[in-house]
Amino acid sequence: MIGLIVRRMLITMLLGILAGVGINELTFPFIKSDAERDPQRVELVIPVGAAEKVARGESISTLPDNMIFVLGDTLVVKNEDVVNHYFGPLFIPPGTSASLTLNQANNLAIICSFEPTKYFGLDVREAVTVSTRLYAIFIAGIPLGFLFALYGFLVWPLKPKAQET
Repeated sequence: MIGLIVRRMLITMLLGILAGVGINELTFPFIKSDAERDPQRVELVIPVGAAEKVARGESISTLPDNMIFVLGDTLVVKNEDVVNHYFGPLFIPPGTSASLTLNQANNLAIICSFEPTKYFGLDVREAVTVSTRLYAIFIAGIPLGFLFALYGFLVWPLKPKAQET
């Protein structure tokens, strides 16, 4: 009887993990993001005339609206303008650059002087790796396996063997 229960639990766990693989890996191509890479150096250039454009309320066309980063990325802000600029904790005089290592996953609005809105959106995400994908499979598959086992015992209950007298 115990052997039958263990065998059934192992089968349902395997089915749950296979369902987790199916759910995660079939949907993965539809939810791909820029976070599927190793940390890297990302350069953001403040072009000449940026301060003048911002003073007129214009956006700098070379800057993206929001940027997606991976934990461990280093953002290098290069100031090609003729005035001082700031970007969060960074102070960037003309002709220089400053860097910021992104160590915490978060969705940030950083104060900056080269945007008319005075803030810049940064989305810092954990990198999607093989281990995070496997974690997602098991975090879905094991509970599904338990549910399959529970429903299996409800639909097909174990019958005790008749005792010989």
